[in-house]
Amino acid sequence: MTSLIENTRALLISTSRVYGSGYLDHAESMVREFLGAKARVLFVPYALADRDAYAEMAQKRFEAMGYALDSIHRTGDPIGALAGVDAIFIGGGNTFRLLKALYDHHLIEPIRRRVRDGLLYIGSSAGSNVACPTIKTTNDMPIVEVPSLSALGLVSFQINPHYFDADPNSRHMGETREDRLIQYLEENDTPVVGLREGAMLRVEKGSVTLLGSTGARIFKRGADPFEAQPGSRMDELLSSAAAARQ
Repeated sequence: MTSLIENTRALLISTSRVYGSGYLDHAESMVREFLGAKARVLFVPYALADRDAYAEMAQKRFEAMGYALDSIHRTGDPIGALAGVDAIFIGGGNTFRLLKALYDHHLIEPIRRRVRDGLLYIGSSAGSNVACPTIKTTNDMPIVEVPSLSALGLVSFQINPHYFDADPNSRHMGETREDRLIQYLEENDTPVVGLREGAMLRVEKGSVTLLGSTGARIFKRGADPFEAQPGSRMDELLSSAAAARQ
């Protein structure tokens, strides 16, 4: 792994909801452990069109966990808002819309700098996508045109949120998710973590640990995809040529 993650402390979540539970319910214990007893959180709702409703939902959820949360879209100084908080939470939605807004508000470098200086980073779905070097492994449609596919680069690998395996009984004849990620690696060298629903990554002290109730599928150029189970050190799996194949 590269020095990109040495000073990054992040919790990268595949999805904000899993079947049968509410908003961030499945991740609450990991969020609490990550943030600690007290933290002021800055929310970034740019991935959805209705930012007020999105911010209200996030605020209620974080206040229920005991954390104060303000939304960046309600301030006249988005860059300045980064200075007075302990953590930033970038929510899910459309990754292209999210990244365009980060560029429009000139937030890419300020967020990157603040995270490397100690700001805690939580991302969910699209928010996890933009923590990567690029958004090339998002599942979303490009509903807006972005200045660049380059993202925050807080970690040195790609994430594919909401990863799911092909249904062997399906009559769908198009590419599977695995097919599409293999196509990505035909043109790119950066490995990909296919995060299943209920999975998340804890990035801290130069290590990346897979958490949650489900595993992940790892894609590396020139190698067969292989499985990772909760508790795995992902930095070791992503960098090891001797990782077990499935």
